Amino acid sequence: MADILKLRCSICEREYAPGEVQYTCPVCGQVGTLDVLYDYPALRQTVDRDYYSFLHDPSMWRYRALLPIEPEAVVSPLTVGMTPLYHTPRLARALGLREAWAKDDGSNPTGSLKDRASALVVARAMAAQVGIVSTASTGNAAAALAGVGASVGMKIVIFVPATAPEAKIAQLLVYGATVLLVEDSYDVAFDLCFEICEVEGWYCRNTGINPFTVEGKKTAAFEIAEQMGWDVPDVVVVSVGDGNIIAGVHKGFRDLYELGWIKRIPRLIGVQAEGSSPLVHAWESGISAADMQPVEATTIADSISAGVPRDRAKALRAVRQTGGAFVAVSDEAIIESIPAVARLTGVFAEPAAAAVYAGTQRAVSLGYIQPDERAALLLTGNGLKDVKRAQQSVGEGLRVPPDLTAIRRALGLS
Repeated sequence: MADILKLRCSICEREYAPGEVQYTCPVCGQVGTLDVLYDYPALRQTVDRDYYSFLHDPSMWRYRALLPIEPEAVVSPLTVGMTPLYHTPRLARALGLREAWAKDDGSNPTGSLKDRASALVVARAMAAQVGIVSTASTGNAAAALAGVGASVGMKIVIFVPATAPEAKIAQLLVYGATVLLVEDSYDVAFDLCFEICEVEGWYCRNTGINPFTVEGKKTAAFEIAEQMGWDVPDVVVVSVGDGNIIAGVHKGFRDLYELGWIKRIPRLIGVQAEGSSPLVHAWESGISAADMQPVEATTIADSISAGVPRDRAKALRAVRQTGGAFVAVSDEAIIESIPAVARLTGVFAEPAAAAVYAGTQRAVSLGYIQPDERAALLLTGNGLKDVKRAQQSVGEGLRVPPDLTAIRRALGLS
């Protein structure tokens, strides 16, 4: 187990002892999301990088020694993490890069990277003997919590916008979660969830509010590093809504750097939809997380739709500290990216995940990524999460009568 040394506010940098605060900085409020910090010199003495060469655990729990969870703690039996990292020469050529990789986190049990955060949060909830865990989500975090909760018999209450894709809502109900369809935005659902958790004493998994969501998501960075033989890429491209995933990727690489397991931290490129791009504006304008103002978020990529990015301080820090960038892409470019990613990699990605393809194109055109560099694209969710948008991206197949002559004609064979 990685013993927690302290919790530090990402805004004011006040430090708190483990257990002193549960969610965000009491001084800065919800924008003051907390970093979980470890005794890295002690970890260097007890954990050996070469140890992982001999592990046969095909899940995120292979990194248990680097996670805030007791060695004997009960965890979900679902195989979360250790998702494929595909070397993709055709993707690299299409993007004009020396090399490219696609990390398929849509292959997690409930179909998204969010399983990583939910697995850790539920494990900590069980250790604390919490009865109910709740979250607000546009769909994927909710499905992750519902699925992981079902695997251990944990009661789950979900707040989700009523406009969420039908497939995602169905997934929540199938898992047996209590689902509240809020007839308003994700940001409203988020606030309602946190309020009732505070009143009822439920454990809140809300992105950013709960500091351990990042600790689960950082395992994606651990895997990229290990799967590449600890020779990390120059750039990692991540789609961004609340900012928690890019914060987690940054934390993962930072942990490995502090341990001396990697020689450098990759530059991080955050991709947002044009209709939901407050972090792009803040980065371009030099605005601090504390001074960011809400926007009205409108995008077909529901998984990255957020008017007020809840982990905005860590997201901005991730990009600024690594010398990366934020870019915005249109909904049209996101739709076009769904078949592009599928045909270049064989991975079927939902709109928010496929957005990294359009974002990488944009970053290359702006000079944020150079042609001689190596990039990893983090594909965060499976395309079956939003079949409607996938159909929109490709249209219908060829309709033909049951006649071989007509079929040959349709195929241009006669």
